[in-house]
Amino acid sequence: MNSGLQDYGLWSLVILNSTVFITFAFSFFRPQTRRDWRSLGAFSAFMVALFTEMYGFPLTLYFLSGWLQSRYPEVDWFAHDSGHLLEMLFGWQGSPHFGPFHLLSTVFIFGGFYLIATGWRTLYAAQREGVLATSGLYAYIRHPQYTGFVLVMFGFLLQWPTLLTLAMFPVLVWMYSRLAMREEHEVERRFGDEWRRYVVNTPRFIPRLGALSPGT
Repeated sequence: MNSGLQDYGLWSLVILNSTVFITFAFSFFRPQTRRDWRSLGAFSAFMVALFTEMYGFPLTLYFLSGWLQSRYPEVDWFAHDSGHLLEMLFGWQGSPHFGPFHLLSTVFIFGGFYLIATGWRTLYAAQREGVLATSGLYAYIRHPQYTGFVLVMFGFLLQWPTLLTLAMFPVLVWMYSRLAMREEHEVERRFGDEWRRYVVNTPRFIPRLGALSPGT
């Protein structure tokens, strides 16, 4: 059962991966206000907690080891691949990196970063012109960047679920919702009726069914 312990304690990888993903998010999100920094800080905390368990110390596997070992005695739960808990629990026989949950997580992660990056470009252009951002992704949802952060975190939960990140996720979703609403109050004060007309036609986080279809 302990043959996989050498797969952890790789703190250099914890630092490297955390830095890469946080820097990538920072480069597109470009925090300017205190609210922006809180948003990025919450995302950063999630990333650090994730990679700490992925490469540093498998707290979740230690905590659940008794239950896991009694029900799945053939699995070395301290081997690194076993951290892909969903693949292990559903009996995936191949490499977990090619398992259904891992592949689906990749879609969510890249999709989330696409929303963050693309949404930022539209928002930055609108801010420079002093107008309300209503084009590009903002034509479909009012907060593509917050939606992007949630998708990235959800993707990592599918790929490498841990007790800590599972506990953090709903809190962070709630926090992003609160930040979005506060942001909307500020934008409404600035743009008035233009903002209110935009709100009527544009959902906050999830596009309307059929909104992305050709010709709509």
